[in-house]
Amino acid sequence: MPGRVPVVRVEIHGHRGARGLWPENTLPGMSRTMELGVHALEFDVALTADRRLVLTHDLTVSAVTSADRRPLHAGDPLHPYVGRPINSLTLAQLRTLDVGVRLPRHPDDPFALTQVPMPETRMPTLGAVLGLAGAYDAEGVRMHVELKSDPTRPELTADPELFTEMVIEELDRHGRLGNAAILSFDWRVIAHAAKIAPGTRRFALIELDTLHWNEGTITGGNVPAAARDAGATTLSPEHVMVDETLMAQAAAAGLDVAVWTVNDQALGARMLDLGVAGIVTDYPDRMRELWRERGLELPQPVAPLKPVGV
Repeated sequence: MPGRVPVVRVEIHGHRGARGLWPENTLPGMSRTMELGVHALEFDVALTADRRLVLTHDLTVSAVTSADRRPLHAGDPLHPYVGRPINSLTLAQLRTLDVGVRLPRHPDDPFALTQVPMPETRMPTLGAVLGLAGAYDAEGVRMHVELKSDPTRPELTADPELFTEMVIEELDRHGRLGNAAILSFDWRVIAHAAKIAPGTRRFALIELDTLHWNEGTITGGNVPAAARDAGATTLSPEHVMVDETLMAQAAAAGLDVAVWTVNDQALGARMLDLGVAGIVTDYPDRMRELWRERGLELPQPVAPLKPVGV
């Protein structure tokens, strides 16, 4: 009798939680994404004026994902906060924003059409998200923390070494260093993380528009080898960069490939055929359907939290 075909593990990573389904980089979005079932939660962090780590994709307060509701105090000269640099505002100021309703830049914004609004949601800290995962006992879900850093805009960007150290310390405080990953387009972050937390996964993010940030480290056009030499354990390219050549270079460099951001099942199937180890998606529900069709190992949904007193 033929042996049972082994189930292949390829990972589903929820992008900003699950941006296509729920407000990005928020606690309710993370809760529902864990309950849906992903191998990893991916989210973004930046540093505030009072040195707090908050979840935000942009280095300035986004008018798409954030709305002013009130100033922290009457006459606050920095209000309105939308459009201000994150590093010019305190956590208390940022917590006055509503980040639960997506405001489309144009009528065909796909996420505004599919995302469930959650009004009066506040911008969380990294500690709050890690605490939430702890409350869920979600040890099977890795925390993928993207450090937002732009070397071409130093006035908006935290010192990469200090920033990396603060994130590593917070992960360590929550017992998550072995079940997390550090992600960045700025490979200075990757290099420092390799130095201070060698046991934590490190994803070198790449896209065509920002590859020049790290051009001093890339020789001969071999980006995967350069990422490995910078300290990465995984290469994480935009899907338009993934082809047989890149996959072969990554394999030669000893790096897995986790591709972003894949929201179409046909594109997901093509990425699987190329041999990626993970797919980052705004719609984990769609990828779960593709995983079922392919007979891949599905990430287990995390049990909902019980109401207090139950």
